[in-house]
Amino acid sequence: MKKIKKVYENWCKISDKIRFILVGGYNAGFSYIIFVIALLLIGKEHHQICVALQWLISSVFSFINQKIFVFCTKGNWISEYFKCCATWVVSYVCNAVLLELILRFIIPNVFVAQLISIMFSAIITYILFKHFAFKVYKQDC
Repeated sequence: MKKIKKVYENWCKISDKIRFILVGGYNAGFSYIIFVIALLLIGKEHHQICVALQWLISSVFSFINQKIFVFCTKGNWISEYFKCCATWVVSYVCNAVLLELILRFIIPNVFVAQLISIMFSAIITYILFKHFAFKVYKQDC
């Protein structure tokens, strides 16, 4: 148990930007897989429903990963979860709007457009998580 704690403590010493890229990449991959499965089951013409399903399903998974493995916060589970929900609303709207803009004006392929949209949404999400949902004070991590 002490070894696991030491590994975790060392992990939390790595820059949160690096941790976000690693964990966020994993979360984004999981989220994208949900999107693709939903598209295949529901149909490409319902891509906005698929985006909503993707965000709903991946949000709980993402919260746990962000809290524990990216921002290394302790306690405050309920308040941080509700702040994350607010962050995800903003992120979801950004994702949905970007997806439509990319589909209409840049790339008509929904799979590629969503990959691009997820990357831009991830940047917005990181900023909101760091400065709002998981605002960390030095003694917390």
